[in-house]
Parts: sequence; structure tokens; C-alpha cells
Amino acid sequence: MRILASSLNPEETYKLMTGVVVPRPIAWITSQGDSGVINAAPFSCYTIVAHKPPMIGVNIGSRAGVRKDTARNIHERKEFVVNIADESLLLPLHESAAEYEPDVSEVELLGLGTVDSNLISVPRLASVPVALECKLHSVTPYGDTGAEFYVGEVVAIHVRDDAIQDGKIDSAKLRPVCRLAGPNYAHLGEIITLKPLKQTERTVVTE
Repeated sequence: MRILASSLNPEETYKLMTGVVVPRPIAWITSQGDSGVINAAPFSCYTIVAHKPPMIGVNIGSRAGVRKDTARNIHERKEFVVNIADESLLLPLHESAAEYEPDVSEVELLGLGTVDSNLISVPRLASVPVALECKLHSVTPYGDTGAEFYVGEVVAIHVRDDAIQDGKIDSAKLRPVCRLAGPNYAHLGEIITLKPLKQTERTVVTE
């Protein structure tokens, strides 16, 4: 079957592409606007952008042409936390994607505990195995539906003690969940370890 992208409307494109680009890691973002309400919402268009300083990128779409609560909060406070959920948190992770009113805190509604971050004012989720404190670096708009790509500089990394060894994350202990199309998720499954390949060490580029 051949499908011309120009023949698809935004909803059709979303459904098709989110089934093609799988599995996707999930950034469970906590944010806080000027009102003080703590928002928690999952975003699966999420990736690494840079290593030094560490930066991550998250695509956040609009809702009927209006910025979502998370996007608005990040614009207001210039800070946010990317929380990584494990299998035990799948249900509240999924339920936090519902469209609540701006004055409703998913953290309170779903009974999610929080703890203060170290270097930013936005709290992180207490029960996740990994949390990344981020300061907003840049926002770049893309496409015709109001999508924006948010880049955050990671200023502090919180890792549960059993999930890290010698500076490396133990994926089997992390047990992250990933997003498929629709209301479908997946676990890591079998981890296949191959022979390491020699690569040039990553260093800071100088003029």
C-alpha cells in the first residue's frame, strides 16, 4: 500500500505515524505555572539532544490551536522535570494524559507524591526511578498544527540507587514503559546484549 502524506488530515497522520515510530520512550513531565498548580502529563515524542551540557527534547502539540497546560507552564516558569515511569506506574501515567482543566492538578488527583527538586522550583515525582531537572533552553515551532519542540538543559539527575552502577543505568532494574499507537504500551521484554563496538570518545568541541 502506498499512502501520500498530502492525502492525510492531521488526525489520520497522527494515528499512522504513532504506529510507525515505535516503541517510544515517555517523558512524564511535571510543570508548574504562575498559579502554583502542579501539572503532570506524558509525552512520547522525546529524545536526547546533546551530551554536554546534557539536553533533552520533547515535542508538545497544541489542543485546538491552544498550548497545552505543560507547554504554557514551561513558557511561564522556564523550568520542568522529566520523570521516567517504571511498570508499577503505568496506570497513573496513562490516566494523567486525560484532558483536565488547567486548575486541576494531576499530581493531586492521582495521588502522586512529589519531592522538591534541587536546582529548580518545579517538584519531581517521588516514586519514579529517574527524574531529570530541566531549565528551558529553546522552543521551536514545527508544522501546521501548532506543534513545538522544547529543548531543556538537564541540570540535575536523580536515579534510584539500584538502577545505576558505575555511572551506567541498569535497564533491567529501571523497567521503563514505552508507548505504542493508541492506548497501547509495552515493556522492555528480553534484553539482548551484543559485543561492544569501538567508538570515538565523546568530547567537548573547541574552536
